[in-house]
Amino acid sequence: MTIKLKQDVLASLPNGVAAPGYNRDALSAGIVHIGVGNFHRAHQAVYLDRLFCRGLDHDWALIGAGVKPYDNVMREKLKGQDWLTTVIELDPSGFSAQAVGSMIDFTEVDTQALIEVLLRPEIRIVSLTITEGGYYVDAKSGGFDGNHPEVRADIDNPGAPKTVFGILILALGLRRDNGIPPFTVLSCDNLPENGHVAKQTVVGLARLMTPDLAGWIEADVAFPNSMVDCITPATSDREKAMVREKFGIDDMAPVVCEPFRQWVMEDNFPAGRPRLEEVGVEFVSDVAPYELMKLRLLNGGHAAIAYPSALLGHHFVHDAMADPDIEAWLKTLIGRDVIPLIPEIPGIDFKAYLKTCAERFANPAVGDTIGRLCLDGSNRQPKFVLPSVRDALNQGSRVDALALEVAFWCRYCAATADPEFGQTLEDERKDQLQAAALKARDNPQVFLAQTDIFGNLGEHAEFAEAFAHHLNALWTDGTRATLQAFLAKS
Repeated sequence: MTIKLKQDVLASLPNGVAAPGYNRDALSAGIVHIGVGNFHRAHQAVYLDRLFCRGLDHDWALIGAGVKPYDNVMREKLKGQDWLTTVIELDPSGFSAQAVGSMIDFTEVDTQALIEVLLRPEIRIVSLTITEGGYYVDAKSGGFDGNHPEVRADIDNPGAPKTVFGILILALGLRRDNGIPPFTVLSCDNLPENGHVAKQTVVGLARLMTPDLAGWIEADVAFPNSMVDCITPATSDREKAMVREKFGIDDMAPVVCEPFRQWVMEDNFPAGRPRLEEVGVEFVSDVAPYELMKLRLLNGGHAAIAYPSALLGHHFVHDAMADPDIEAWLKTLIGRDVIPLIPEIPGIDFKAYLKTCAERFANPAVGDTIGRLCLDGSNRQPKFVLPSVRDALNQGSRVDALALEVAFWCRYCAATADPEFGQTLEDERKDQLQAAALKARDNPQVFLAQTDIFGNLGEHAEFAEAFAHHLNALWTDGTRATLQAFLAKS
């Protein structure tokens, strides 16, 4: 017997499922969140839920929003359960479940509907989880890519934009014209200096789309940097069945996540903010060192294990971490070669942080998949791995292990072109990557010549030669032998 998750059953949820400890009818919205995926619901929504449970800041509830077709799928699922989400924390010592009620609405996936919500004076923060690749960053310059087809479409039709950023610009302009103070734009994506990147994109697009607004946005709109962390796998039938069978809840879109959660933000919210420090959020003057640590060690660590694990046939991340070669590879690449590249943070032990990351990866309860870690490599590698390559080259440090990581990615891209491999390449540059990876078997430089991903890294002889050596070994000797040979001499 299961109970369908709805507002009217919160008083009678099965044992072991915590209901919101506040009156949801008394909440009012202060935040619009664009990009309502699993991570947002396991992270930001949970922090706000905890804050509301303390009787604080009930005028800071969430309204969900989106601009892509799949956002409408999520909206329909959540609408059927009064915007509630079951969040399961997968602690190996025992699972816990809660119905999270901090979202009180989800605007229709329509530009005009979203604009109307963004014009409400009580909306003081607009937060984003739109993926690392959603910010239109030019890989060569690191600046705003004003030639992206979606960007050009907004420039040609500024009154009816389709991108997140075009919509934000239109809404900010209307707020200015109507004497409504601007909202703060808070990126919650895994990007170095994500607030600065968001500002670069908004201002860059405004200069091309609505030039008279660009200077005002640059001067008057806040874009605080933030660092977010909580491993949140995709929801499959496995997770839905677990929620039904273990907790007796029928939820169309439950979320499972690890029990670890971290959020570090710059305290730059001119229009106000909820008192999230009361529930563990850290507000600091400079997020960049924390952000860099997380991106290079945790996200870089995920990237490190993803491709060799896929090539070795591992499905779950915890199974990969039980493979001695994968565990040793992670510790060698990140512990030996990446940690020395990043500036120290007073009071933070990077080795201890890496140990915690490895323990989190090895959590069998999470059921995170190697396939998820392999997603979107052409956007993730330039954010999580290639900056370490550049730093190593600039500092005269070793690049051999980093070159092997890129070779694993290249070999994986080639493998996915073979239907018998059993995995597909989930990447917006799929065709480009597979074509380059297959050609790289005979000419490794072809893969590094993708300047929209690598910039000029292929021109650095030390890195290019190490990459070519490792890629040739992967094609000739296979993944296991190449990995073991590398570890034996490390």
